[in-house]
Amino acid sequence: MSEPDPTLPSHLRLRARGTASNAAGRFERETRERFDDGWDLTEEERLLRTEVREEVPRSALTYNRSPDLPFDRSVNPYRGCEHGCVYCFARPSHAFLGLSPGLDFETRLIARPGIADVLARELRAKSYQPGVIALGTNTDPYQPVEARYGLMRQILQVLCDHHHPVAVTTKGTLVERDIDLLSVMAARVQAGVGVSLTTLDPDLARRMEPRCPSPARRLQTIRRLADAGIPVRVMISPLVPGLSDHEAEAILEAAYEAGARRATCIPLRLPREVSGLFQAWLSHHYPDRAAHVMNRVREMHGGRDYDPDFGRRMRGQGLWADLLKARINVALTRLGYDRSPIPLSLEGFRLPSRPGDQLSLF
Repeated sequence: MSEPDPTLPSHLRLRARGTASNAAGRFERETRERFDDGWDLTEEERLLRTEVREEVPRSALTYNRSPDLPFDRSVNPYRGCEHGCVYCFARPSHAFLGLSPGLDFETRLIARPGIADVLARELRAKSYQPGVIALGTNTDPYQPVEARYGLMRQILQVLCDHHHPVAVTTKGTLVERDIDLLSVMAARVQAGVGVSLTTLDPDLARRMEPRCPSPARRLQTIRRLADAGIPVRVMISPLVPGLSDHEAEAILEAAYEAGARRATCIPLRLPREVSGLFQAWLSHHYPDRAAHVMNRVREMHGGRDYDPDFGRRMRGQGLWADLLKARINVALTRLGYDRSPIPLSLEGFRLPSRPGDQLSLF
């Protein structure tokens, strides 16, 4: 994590958190600042723990029209993510809840029990047209809290019953729990899993992604998924220029050896509040190269910390982006990666029968 935020109470103790800042979100009218009131009162030190609130979901499917994304709909069973990745592009979404994209994002989570039932209802709507549903597009559906709630298991069961295609993205090894469902769906050409692997360096991973499984453990997950016949894509996202970009080829080699046959790579992007959080983390952990890393990031985003324009935001631009793309292409060809997307079929979609339904005569 970065240097402690002076706005945090001094008695709070942080352990394995991606950031130490809890600055107010961009929509808040007020900000908080600590000051000495002259009372010399000792407060008991307390470890900051993760809190989970529950939300009654009114809808399950979220649609998008982004030309940068290979899907147009997704389901998010959780808001916020305990993995605490300091670079996470989803952090700014917590500001819409009146919470901080900093510590609140990784310590004040929202679970959405009942979302599988809502999804089943939406899939049965007469107007529904099937399309690949993406899971894990905002926050990780297999973050630690999933072991308690099991929402992903319920969602996958609904999709399996409907013969509906799904694409899962995760860093969490809890996905192995659902291999039985995913393997059945994969046999129908209706499931694929993307495993995010940003570095092979366990020390860098622990600092940058404090509550994620280790790189070696994620490689083991890739192997177990692949051995079960589930198509696996390794996602080197984000690749941090000047910090982890030298590992690109080694990550691709390790993932291919583990069973991944497709790969994507996205350079670091720092939307909104993420930029300040990442820069504070970088200055604390890697002060000797902080300026170099940010200069390279800006070179890849047109001189800005982040270029939000479609077509560039997830690829970067300029010399360094072109060199990275060329390196990745050479490695993909040398290793034998498949350049096509994981094939997912829409043809088998059907509505499962329910108690009381009239059976068809044909």
